[in-house]
Amino acid sequence: MPTVLVTGAARGIGKSIVDHLAAAGWDVIGGVRSAADAEALSALPRVSAVMLDVTDEAQVAALPDALPGRLDAVVNNAGIAVSGPLEGLTPAEIRQQLEVNVVGQLAVTQAVLPLLRESRGRIVFISSVNGQLSAPMMGAYSASKFALEAAADALRLELRAWHISVSVVQPAQTDTDLWRNADQSVAEMEAALAPQHRALYAKHIAGMRKAIPMSQRLAVDPEKVSAVVLEALTARKPRARYPVGLATAVQMTLMTKLPTRARDALLRRVFGQP
Repeated sequence: MPTVLVTGAARGIGKSIVDHLAAAGWDVIGGVRSAADAEALSALPRVSAVMLDVTDEAQVAALPDALPGRLDAVVNNAGIAVSGPLEGLTPAEIRQQLEVNVVGQLAVTQAVLPLLRESRGRIVFISSVNGQLSAPMMGAYSASKFALEAAADALRLELRAWHISVSVVQPAQTDTDLWRNADQSVAEMEAALAPQHRALYAKHIAGMRKAIPMSQRLAVDPEKVSAVVLEALTARKPRARYPVGLATAVQMTLMTKLPTRARDALLRRVFGQP
């Protein structure tokens, strides 16, 4: 049976991917950051766990020795979302966003590439609509997903010689803790801002809050993302990009084709920005 490594596997989209691939007959190794998560994951059929913080150089370096002799795929799912106006984010917050969502993903990929080269395996990155469409108050997150997609494009070309495919999966809003706890996340973001930035961006933050219910209503079951991941891992001719659902594909196509002024005006309206 094929074997796959899934990072960020403890909850949310990652846990859904683990469950879906295991049910489809894959042997799944889930990357987690705590012993409790490792124990819970390892109790599942066809699933084992490995301690893997994608920003921990020692854990990434030890990864090949923790994996079985054959690896058929890696699903780079681990990620965080840093929100807030770019002016108000600290350099440390921006670095953390890029460190987890870009550098960490590439470090894991580098670590497992010798195994994937032997198996002619597959690489899947979990991106977002924000990898094609930048959103206000989510600039750092959007930047990380744009960068991740650019890296995936380069890898796809570089690894073609070894028949290693590279695909990007692009979900929109997904029904996970990220959106269920969005109100709390916005409150924490606002509290973390310096007083002058809190005052300057008060209307932006208010608009962000008002947009949350709409996003929550649009959020899809993580199982839909997992099904698309399985397609990317098993298609005879895997595509470079997999938008999750027709609505996501239409949204990205229409928005990216609009003239910049029209797109900006629409995004400001949707996200309640002044």
